[in-house]
Amino acid sequence: MTSLLIFFVLVLIGIAIWQLTKIFDLTQVGSNSADSEVANDKDNSINGYLMFAFVGFIYIFTIYSLLKWGDLVLGTPASEHGADVDNLMAISMYLIFFVQTITQFLLHYFTFKYRGKQGQKALYFADNNKLEAVWTIIPVIVLAGLILYGLYTWNDIMYYDDEEEVIYVELYAKQFGWEARYSGEDNTLGKANVRFIEGVNTLGVDLSDPAAQDDKVVNELHLPKGKKVVFKMRSQDVLHSAYMPHFRAQMNCVPGMITQFAFVPSMTTAEMREDEAIIAKVDKINKIRAKKSIELAAKGEEALDPYTFDYLLLCNKICGQSHYNMQMKIVVDTPEEFKAWLNEKPTLSSQWAEANAPAPVVVPVPEVVVPVETIEDSTKVVAQIIK
Repeated sequence: MTSLLIFFVLVLIGIAIWQLTKIFDLTQVGSNSADSEVANDKDNSINGYLMFAFVGFIYIFTIYSLLKWGDLVLGTPASEHGADVDNLMAISMYLIFFVQTITQFLLHYFTFKYRGKQGQKALYFADNNKLEAVWTIIPVIVLAGLILYGLYTWNDIMYYDDEEEVIYVELYAKQFGWEARYSGEDNTLGKANVRFIEGVNTLGVDLSDPAAQDDKVVNELHLPKGKKVVFKMRSQDVLHSAYMPHFRAQMNCVPGMITQFAFVPSMTTAEMREDEAIIAKVDKINKIRAKKSIELAAKGEEALDPYTFDYLLLCNKICGQSHYNMQMKIVVDTPEEFKAWLNEKPTLSSQWAEANAPAPVVVPVPEVVVPVETIEDSTKVVAQIIK
């Protein structure tokens, strides 16, 4: 891949040098090469046909892309607001595809139809108020509709009543991994600051805060189905982005501030694994992995394990060298399974107390020296008893 990239770079450099030499020739006053660059009817016709052919290429490649890679689009959403996000995306894509199809055709068709011809002059319009009104009002109405729908969906996602039953979870991003903190029985996250990071306290939780005493830190995110989860997001170092594609959720994690996102999971991990689209994708992935495993086995290397679907928390900002591998597994449980799982996890305060407990005091036992004579007398007594 690196060699191919170097090849394309060299080709582009060669083309750039060639074009620069042509521009240099054109700047030379009185040169014959400048006269030869004046387009004639044949040149205009060739360019016109090429432009008209290019619009055909655009349509063919678009249709091919939809057929070839259309299955890569995310399928069933796993959150309650996901359907609204998918509808907004579908409407936007349909509008873009419709407008792009018409405008690109007209652009390339007019380029072909009104190509330059000897003796032909273009008709100049200073302005056309009706035409400008049409292409201004229509986009304004369409875009206003999309923006209002988007704001409605956004407010529906982000708004929650303080008295509403929600679960508070903190997502903590750092190069290059994630940690999560649950608010515990009081449903309140304790204060935190990077200055408190030490030992097992990798999130910098202020353990003197009473609200932090029941907080629990984990490396695998579990969510209960049907319960609204409010995520509080922090970053330790650079700008990250918490991206949960199957839940149609994404929010930047900004150093020095807390950002927020909320959603209600609507499908457990087990239910999503039974989804027809997911089953087809998993099967496709495992066929690729099986083929690769044959190649690895032929080289004496370890084969790849079969892939099993899991929800993932990813980073959607290029945050450094290992950005590609910055992910955390998400498991959506039933409320009962989630409660049982969370109850098994120790609190951060107990982990801190255990890690910083004073070492036990070892009391030395005095050494007792038994005279040799005493040992010999004891041996004689034991021998007499045996007889």
